[in-house]
Amino acid sequence: MVQIKADRTTEMATFLAVICAGSLSAAARELDLTPSAVSRIVTRIEERLGVRLVLRTTRSLRLTAEGESYARVARRVLADLDEMESTIADRGSPRGQIRVSAATAHARLVITPLLAGFVARYPDITVELEASDEVADVLAGNTDVGIRFGPLGDSPLTARRLGETGRTVVASPAYLEQAGIPRTPADLARHNCLDFSFRRIEPGWPFREDGRDYLLPVSGNIRANNGETLVQLAMEGVGITRVGNFHIGDALASGALVPLLEDYNPRDRESINAVFLGGASMPARVRVFVDYLVEALARDRNGAATSAP
Repeated sequence: MVQIKADRTTEMATFLAVICAGSLSAAARELDLTPSAVSRIVTRIEERLGVRLVLRTTRSLRLTAEGESYARVARRVLADLDEMESTIADRGSPRGQIRVSAATAHARLVITPLLAGFVARYPDITVELEASDEVADVLAGNTDVGIRFGPLGDSPLTARRLGETGRTVVASPAYLEQAGIPRTPADLARHNCLDFSFRRIEPGWPFREDGRDYLLPVSGNIRANNGETLVQLAMEGVGITRVGNFHIGDALASGALVPLLEDYNPRDRESINAVFLGGASMPARVRVFVDYLVEALARDRNGAATSAP
C-alpha cells in the first residue's frame, strides 16, 4: 500500500520560503517557526531524497542543481494545488482573477463598458484587461479569455460567438470637401486611402458591383496596425479608410465621419468570438465572464442600446 505523506506540501512551501527569504532564520520569522525547525524540515527533505539541495554557510545559502530542480517542481505542484482548490471553490461562488485580452479599440469601445456591470454582479472576481492588437496566447496560459476577430483556425480552445461586425468606407466632411467625393470604387485611385499595415490574405478593399464581388487595391501615405488610429486620421481629414463598424458608431452619429460607396458595400461580416480553455476543469470565473459577455452583447444588439457590433 502506498503511504501518503500529508506534510509534503508543507515541506515544499517551507523550502521555497527559505529560498525566497535567503536564509533559514529569515524564513523562520516569516513562517513563525524556529530556525532549528526550518533546518530540520530542509534536512528531512534532503535525507529522504539522498541529495544535498542547499549549500549552507553562516552568511548565505546556495542551491545545488538538485535543489533548483526540486524548487522548480515544488512551485509547479503548489501552483497546481492552488488552481485545483480555486476551481472547486469557484463552483460555489466564483472568485479569483481572470485575464482578458482584446484588440485595443474593441477593448475600449465594447468590452470596457461592460465591466462595471460584471464586477457588480461578481464582486469576488478581479478582471485584468489587456488592450492590445497583439494576439495573446491562451494555450500558453498568458490569458484566460481572448477576444478574436475573423475565422478561427483548428485549436483545442473552446469558442463562444459574441457577435459579428461589418466594415464601412468612411471619410470626414473636411476631407471630402477638399478632395471630392468618390462615386464609384474606381474613384479611390485618386484618393489617399488609409489602410491596415498587418498582413492580409488578399490585399485590397472588397466591393460588389453589378452582382460581382472583387478586391480593389488601394494606396495611401499612412498605414496603421489598428482601427482606432485609422479612424482618428480619417476624422482629422487625412484620407479615406475602411474599418469595422464598432469603431465608427459615434463618429457617424455626430457627423464627424460619413459613409461612402454604400451601394458597392459587399456587406461582408467578420465574426467575433471569445476563446478559452474549456472542459470540466474550466474555472467558474471564466465561465460566468464569457456567459456575461454573450448575454450583454445580445441584449445590446436586440435593444439597439449601443453601437456594439
